[in-house]
Amino acid sequence: MLASFAWNEKFRIDNVDQLLTPALAIYPEVLARNIEQTIQLLDGHADRWRAHIKTAKLNYTLRMLLQRGVGNFKCATTLELLSACQAGAKDILLAYPAIGANARRVREICEQYRNVIISVLIENTAHIDQWRGSRVGTFIDVNPGMNRTGIEQTRMTDIVELARSVEKAGLEFRGLHYYDGQYGSMSELDRTHMAHHGYDQLLAIVNSLRINGMKVAEVITAGTPTFPSSVSYSGFRNSSLFIHRASPGTVLYNDAVSLAQLPPELEYQPAALVLTRVVSHPRKGIISCDAGHKSVSADAGVPTCRVLGHPELTPLSPSEEHLPMSLADGVKTPELGEVLYLLPRHVCPTVNNFDHALIVRNGEIESVQEVSARGREMPLLHVGAVATD
Repeated sequence: MLASFAWNEKFRIDNVDQLLTPALAIYPEVLARNIEQTIQLLDGHADRWRAHIKTAKLNYTLRMLLQRGVGNFKCATTLELLSACQAGAKDILLAYPAIGANARRVREICEQYRNVIISVLIENTAHIDQWRGSRVGTFIDVNPGMNRTGIEQTRMTDIVELARSVEKAGLEFRGLHYYDGQYGSMSELDRTHMAHHGYDQLLAIVNSLRINGMKVAEVITAGTPTFPSSVSYSGFRNSSLFIHRASPGTVLYNDAVSLAQLPPELEYQPAALVLTRVVSHPRKGIISCDAGHKSVSADAGVPTCRVLGHPELTPLSPSEEHLPMSLADGVKTPELGEVLYLLPRHVCPTVNNFDHALIVRNGEIESVQEVSARGREMPLLHVGAVATD
């Protein structure tokens, strides 16, 4: 299910004659409200949000988070890790299993930014071995049934032994990471029921670790779909034994999926849209725009987006640069050159498709900001004599 978010004049850019499309627009006033709403859901404690910057991507957005008191972050790539360090983050978890040269690059960044607390995920002793002698902290990645990474939550004895192995290796065991993203398609009630059942098991792991003499300083849960479920769980709200941090990222900008998943009373709004122009009328009832899957990500399926203010337009399957749309019968066909505003189905990889973003306030383009953490770093640790032209 996708949200059909209504058009609001605050999204309109007054002068688009000089604008190359497709273009990514970010609305800082909406972004600020989304940040504030997320902090309020965490009882007003910005320190309890470990914001995932796979969505944020821009140093501009990271600075907004830092100014509001959010200093703990989660990331998925070494470039995101580097960007967060450069922006002034105080505590960052690389929430991806780094192996080989990727792990060595993390160690380099860790040494370069010694004022930043940097942690990594582990799920077995092979992961532990590559961090020996470093100052990185470690979180055990617990698999809640998503089956993407981690050690299954039923393997409690193995989790305890893994924590012991961390301490024996001279590394800091910081806590548990638990991403329950598999419940997004459920109703809110069912999602909360399943999430809370998983959190009961997670607390049993915490208790087992403590009984065996190991301190759990932090428990990290919840991307955007289960964020409300996580903040309503009493075992997290009332714990004096560890700090619970939630790690949603999509809530910063939001998209058609997140706005359908999140309770409407939370009043999250889209802070990022893609502007596209009508470029063709290939046949009656069909128009085509310049926002193919190299602009609006198609990873979450078709339709890739909603057209704000135009419920009569249904985006069809995109190609690389083209986004055809079907037009309902009896309505006026948008003219060639008309600018449309798209709400992506999945905003995170959509932001990653753009080099720059327009910062739009009160209908005016206030600035153009680099999408500083898009893509990846140079794919060789040390280039040396290898040509890069």
